[in-house]
Amino acid sequence: MSALFSPLKLRDTEFPNRVWVSPMCQYMATDGHVGPWHSAHLGALATGAPGMIMVEATGVTPQGRISIGCPSIEDDAHAMSFKPMIDFAHSLNVKMGIQLAHAGRKASTMRPWDDHRMASTQEGGWQAVSSSATAFEGYPIPRELTTDEIKVITEHFATAAARAVKVGFDVIEIHAAHGYLMHQFYSPLMNHRTDEYGGSFENRIRFLLETTQAVRNAIPQTTPLLVRISATDWADNGWNLIDSIELCTQLKSLGVDQVPSVIGPDRCQTKLPSPLRLSHPHRSQHPHSRSRPHHRTRTSRTHHRHRRSRCSLLSACNAPQSTMGTYGFRETQSPN
Repeated sequence: MSALFSPLKLRDTEFPNRVWVSPMCQYMATDGHVGPWHSAHLGALATGAPGMIMVEATGVTPQGRISIGCPSIEDDAHAMSFKPMIDFAHSLNVKMGIQLAHAGRKASTMRPWDDHRMASTQEGGWQAVSSSATAFEGYPIPRELTTDEIKVITEHFATAAARAVKVGFDVIEIHAAHGYLMHQFYSPLMNHRTDEYGGSFENRIRFLLETTQAVRNAIPQTTPLLVRISATDWADNGWNLIDSIELCTQLKSLGVDQVPSVIGPDRCQTKLPSPLRLSHPHRSQHPHSRSRPHHRTRTSRTHHRHRRSRCSLLSACNAPQSTMGTYGFRETQSPN
């Protein structure tokens, strides 16, 4: 009998099965608030009785959102907008997780179906920030964060995590992958700083480790904590798998329970090894593009089979062998 449908326990949280729903950007929030669309989306997923649903990337501040249509959780009002969805999932014995995020230099976009990429201040956009004043391809140049601002963002992650647990989320995940802010710090391709947050491996992972420790301290010891990372940049002199294994070891020591991991560069022109380079005939040029918000319908399964191959790495974290296996990989289709 497959272990897929057997229970899994992380800390004091027991999941009825190991079928977990990946986070999916919907771009349908209003001023950071989730609403009826999300109730229908998450509610429909909950009726399928997965072990857990991970809510889409949610900005720890409004400026941490990917787009003007993404959710945020910077205060109690924003947190409470998730509560009806959490309560409904719990009524079906489905656990709920939230992916806390800061998009960094990849922030302040319009929705994927809009006729232009970047949001102006009149449209609700803002000045993006990053580890260094280096732009993502086709995006404006971000402002380099000061050391004081880095510490403030760490506190934003901690308070957002505490707020999420208070409103009923069962699992917290720090989004440190996909070229977003945390990745912009630990990858040498994006971090050109010369202070204590740049240069050496130890300096480049400092922001993520400090944030992880702050989040772990802000939530109950009974609450599982996940950190999503990008396992490799697939580029010379970039972040690589050896770096990821060392990072996972340090994350484990801070109380991280799992490290879901993806692969893929933060540069559009990077060539992946041929087994991972799967073509996608319909994907638009927008880096966060979806053909429509409800992109997990039956008609879009072929669309997702052609997405770039991804992996999940649990390496140094103590996941049970029956989940994936220590230092194990699996292919996923997580769009977030």
